[in-house]
Amino acid sequence: MDRMKIIKRRLSMSLRSARPVDDSLSELAEQMALDESSTVRDKGIVHENVKMGSDGESDQASGTSSDEVQSPVRVRMRNNHHRRISNESEIGFGKLETYIKLDKLGEGTYATVFKGRSKLTDNLVALKEIRLEHEEGAPCTAIREVSLLKDLKHANIVTLHDIIHTDKCLTLVFEYLEKDLKQYMDDCGSIMSVHNVKIFLFQLLRGLAYCHRRKVLHRDLKPQNLLINEKGELKLADFGLARAKSVPTKTYSNEVVTLWYRPPDVLLGSTEYSTPIDMWGVGCIFYEMITGRPLFPGSTVEDELHLIFRILGTPTEETWPGISTSEEFKTHNFPKYNAEPLVNHAPRIDNDGHDLLSVLLQFEAKKRVSAEDALRHAYFRTLGEQVQTLADTASIFSIKGIQLQKDPGKRSSACQESTQGKGRRQSVLF
Repeated sequence: MDRMKIIKRRLSMSLRSARPVDDSLSELAEQMALDESSTVRDKGIVHENVKMGSDGESDQASGTSSDEVQSPVRVRMRNNHHRRISNESEIGFGKLETYIKLDKLGEGTYATVFKGRSKLTDNLVALKEIRLEHEEGAPCTAIREVSLLKDLKHANIVTLHDIIHTDKCLTLVFEYLEKDLKQYMDDCGSIMSVHNVKIFLFQLLRGLAYCHRRKVLHRDLKPQNLLINEKGELKLADFGLARAKSVPTKTYSNEVVTLWYRPPDVLLGSTEYSTPIDMWGVGCIFYEMITGRPLFPGSTVEDELHLIFRILGTPTEETWPGISTSEEFKTHNFPKYNAEPLVNHAPRIDNDGHDLLSVLLQFEAKKRVSAEDALRHAYFRTLGEQVQTLADTASIFSIKGIQLQKDPGKRSSACQESTQGKGRRQSVLF
């Protein structure tokens, strides 16, 4: 924890200075990288300094809003003229007075999230206030989130606009998005258009492929951490558990990813993993969108493994080489389940979709399809060739002819408003 205290102190000093946010964060990220590389030199591998458990909020109300991330660069004015500000000393980037709080969106152990508005741009924002009274947890995840994602600039990753530091809290200012995927599915009565499932899945894979190319693992994919705006743009959020994967053999904590979306190798205690950890979660989310229900809603690790093996079959040396030597696997003494065709559980999925789901849900991590390869899967052929050549910052909806369809189970606006009160947008924010 001494290293984290030093990093927190550096962050505090850099944020209090008048230097641009980009410069401060660049220095912070470089220092963290140096600290991590020195740990690699000293110990050979890197272990988590703070044990990160699954967030325990997957059973809470739909989480969401904008909670994460992209580069805290100076925000461009969307309207091309700059407003004159009567007292420029009172507002500006890095100043709390620049933002007006509108509604409280949710509260967790370390953070409270508000819907707000920027006085500089007049745009809606999400204000994530992280309390600094606690020595453990939140400051660590906040520093990790900001330092890892300051350079990620992609249409399917939520934008971090600004950072504000006071003695008692650190406020991250994100772009505001209306809901998360969990809430979107709830609003549809859990019956989404198959076409819309394809568009959302493609956007999820685009954002993830971008992260993986830059050696960033998300490690906490779930519907509550995928935000959606009124245009239908889906963006990855909540990178508090994300890690930079600079050394392939790094050892991380196995207590990552909310239980329902955690791959079997991690459930069985594996601490050596790479980008495939995220791909299992993509498969679970794909299934949940197409069926309206979670694929493996286990209540404990053992229960989760039972649910996985009941559908995919109990692994053998043929289906998962080396599994027979796993002490954790032998301890549970699982029954011999036979694999069931996934299409039996997801009848709305077509043959290409079934094939994509199958290569995402592979027991052996190295056999799971990568995000990059998944984007080129035949399942997405109906979206056209142009989606494959989009610029990183271009929206999929910039392509003529691509738009969301009406979801079969879509509720009336009156019904939606009645469900958007308490408990809305929580798990993603903390």
